[in-house]
Amino acid sequence: MEILIAAAGSRGDIAPYTGLGAALRGAGHDIAVATTDTFAPLVRDAGLEFRRLPADPGARGGGTGGRQLMRAASAFIAELGQGFADAMDGGMDLLLLSTTTAPLGWHLAEATGTPCLGVYLQPTVPTGDFPPAVTGARSLGRTVNRTAGHLALRMTDRLYARGVTDLRHRLQLPPATATATRSRRERANWPVLHGFSTALVPRPADWRTGLSVVGNWWPHLGPDERLPADLEDFLHAGPRPVLIGFGSMAAGEGERLSEIAVRALRRAGLRGILHSGSAGLTADGNDLFTVKDVPHALLFPRLAAVVHHAGAGTSAAALRAAVPAVPVPVTADQPFWAGRLAGIGAGTDPIPFRSLTVDRLAASLSRVTREQKYARAAARAARHMAAEDGAGQVLKAVEGLAGE
Repeated sequence: MEILIAAAGSRGDIAPYTGLGAALRGAGHDIAVATTDTFAPLVRDAGLEFRRLPADPGARGGGTGGRQLMRAASAFIAELGQGFADAMDGGMDLLLLSTTTAPLGWHLAEATGTPCLGVYLQPTVPTGDFPPAVTGARSLGRTVNRTAGHLALRMTDRLYARGVTDLRHRLQLPPATATATRSRRERANWPVLHGFSTALVPRPADWRTGLSVVGNWWPHLGPDERLPADLEDFLHAGPRPVLIGFGSMAAGEGERLSEIAVRALRRAGLRGILHSGSAGLTADGNDLFTVKDVPHALLFPRLAAVVHHAGAGTSAAALRAAVPAVPVPVTADQPFWAGRLAGIGAGTDPIPFRSLTVDRLAASLSRVTREQKYARAAARAARHMAAEDGAGQVLKAVEGLAGE
């Protein structure tokens, strides 16, 4: 089958699909990934075809108020829809749609008659078990959780309204709202496979038929990939270090965060690796090392703990490596995942990003590296995750559609 995976967002929203795509390619399917230019190397390094989607709205600048951000997001989504239609030129046998691309992909599927499946990295369907992932980790009771979930979907529909109207006009489809299209998919029990572990989020019992939690899709790792030699030297030179990094978050705050990280590590008596990331963290010293992007699958098993922004992918990678965490959530769904890590005992209580201080970080580092309960909880989660086969479950669903 010719399969197009469509995803938009930050690195953590794209990298898992490179591993999923490689697994599907290994089973004999032709895989293309539609995403932004920034991630073309990730796609091509996994042996997959790259198809371009428009750049994300962060590159445009503009206002920072709520209304300005909503308008910018709406405009980007409209542009994304047109780019998605271009990426579909030539036709495909199947669409695999991420959380951000599904509300647009449904219309392309309708216009072309192409089957589609959801492959989501976040839980978006309302449930009484927890509030919407984008609103944080605090549960307000089953009824309020579900109500908040429906409100979050309606807000999403508003963001996609212009994009849906423009896309349907281009595709010569009759008018239909984003809400009506989503509701129609839900009534049809449209299948969505969620690429996270039941170790963190068990499947809610009140979810409709067609929704499943299958386990993580791990970023592609080439058979010849290795850690840099100087990083290997640092790892061998002393006790296991702690990694501190914020991924694609906190741009422009490198100086402040680097100072906090270094002082907290030294107060806790720990060696440290700083992941520069978008923030630009850096440090010097015999007990410190700075890295750019290195594969989590190679580095994380060599660590004592990870201090991170609690993105879904980084949270899962630390658990997979049986490494406990100090979560420092910044925005979006990160407080949700931070709360999940703490809830299963594999992470300390989250430190909100704006509340991060030397004292708080040093205290959490001391706890997470000295109290063995955190490592034991992470190891339990790692064993659970090792029994899951997220990519295999998607392959089964794909081949079920193909009648193979």
